Amino acid sequence: MKIGIFDSGIGGISLLHEAMKKLPDEQYYFYADVDHVPYGVKSPEQISEYVEDIVGSFVNMGMDAIVIACNTATAVAADIVRKEFSIPIIGMEPAVKPAVNRALKTGGKVLVMATPVTIRENKLKSLIERVDDRHLVELLPMPGLVRLAEMEKFDGEEVDAYINEQLAVLDRSLYTEVVLGCTHFNYFKPAIIKSFEIENSKVDLVDGNEGTVRYLARVLGLDLKENEKVDNIEILDNIEILDSINVSYYESGRLVTEKEKLDKFRRLHQRLELVNRL
Repeated sequence: MKIGIFDSGIGGISLLHEAMKKLPDEQYYFYADVDHVPYGVKSPEQISEYVEDIVGSFVNMGMDAIVIACNTATAVAADIVRKEFSIPIIGMEPAVKPAVNRALKTGGKVLVMATPVTIRENKLKSLIERVDDRHLVELLPMPGLVRLAEMEKFDGEEVDAYINEQLAVLDRSLYTEVVLGCTHFNYFKPAIIKSFEIENSKVDLVDGNEGTVRYLARVLGLDLKENEKVDNIEILDNIEILDSINVSYYESGRLVTEKEKLDKFRRLHQRLELVNRL
């Protein structure tokens, strides 16, 4: 089946990566809207316009399903495009529910890191109201991580300084779960974990990629391939396996054919192989 996945930038590669591993026999089209990244600081009207254009393009390409691999775009425009198009359109939302369930067992609190727009929209507020009757969830905007991700700066002094600056207003010892409410944030798992360890705190990181792919499979009636234990497989070997999967990359509607840009996408998959083994 033909599956279209899109995001404002490279964040959605983390969702694509999970889909390729769990549903390796499908045909993928990944669309990074690099001309308009980041969505998280745009107006709802702008975001809706971008999303409608992308979904319309995917529909014209004959997709069997579309995944909005962006929490911000989902919060703002998912309901709009579902009314406009009859194709299955699957959105993302921060994985608050599983994080709250785990926090109830650990006795800690939940920190949701997201973009300012995701935090501001009613979709996230309604979700928290449904699943968090103990008031365990707190929200933290982290727009700078999107900018750093697009520059492929995932580690180092600048990354550490930004994360620690944003966390400085919080007592890190209170949190046992951190929800990554933006697909860009998945590249920063080592740095986020380290920022809590500075205060002798340990947290579990939760993202919505696996749950979204499982829902995608259910909607399309596809059988999931469960991820095998890969500790004894070199990351590059595993990337070569992913290279055999049918996927086309687009940047704001332009098919990517240049080796330099394709190499960038490959580096991103390599990064995700690394951080997903933490």
